Amino acid sequence: MNAYRLTWRRSVMVAGFTLAAAMLISPAPAPAGGPATAAVKQTVDEVIRILSDEKMKKPDRLQERRKLLEKVVGDRFSYEEMSKRTLAAHWQKLNEKERSEFVDLFRKLLTNSYADKVEGYSGEQIQYLNERNEGDYAEVRTKATSGKTEIPLDYRLLNKSGDWRVYDVVVDGVSLVNNYRGQFAKIIRTSGYDDLVKQLREKSDQFVKLKTSKDNE
Repeated sequence: MNAYRLTWRRSVMVAGFTLAAAMLISPAPAPAGGPATAAVKQTVDEVIRILSDEKMKKPDRLQERRKLLEKVVGDRFSYEEMSKRTLAAHWQKLNEKERSEFVDLFRKLLTNSYADKVEGYSGEQIQYLNERNEGDYAEVRTKATSGKTEIPLDYRLLNKSGDWRVYDVVVDGVSLVNNYRGQFAKIIRTSGYDDLVKQLREKSDQFVKLKTSKDNE
């Protein structure tokens, strides 16, 4: 198998694990912390509410539930900021149309990666540890637990017009943004930005085909 395909698959797996871990956590007592912590908890609680709704678990409402989950997560995660940081210096070389296209493709990659994992929620717990602020930036440190397993889980947020938006998630020391930045930079350096976009489109199409196949089973 092509080396890029191997690293791409690993990248998708890390992304899926990272975002799923970020959402697969159950409601906890009101956390000690500032507005960034409150924003994270609000989103987590809403995700859990949707996942716990028995009516939404019915087969004919699964698509509706997935769209609701994508909206809730999308309202808290800034895919544009994540895209900008992931592409790093290359972001400045893109025009508005190219940026919009990349953000959409990157969003699809992330949502397709974590969707099934989020829906596999099984009551994991979270502890809100502390919040660190520096101007318009904040980091909310938490710890997800399941049985005897504990996973450090940190949210990095940016205050945009009074709204705290997540631009990175670090799970057990693995940064989602840094992980993709390394993968994307290698592809751009070796075969160009257009090839990166092509691979993102192909990955999106693969997820759609796989999802369609599952829905028809």
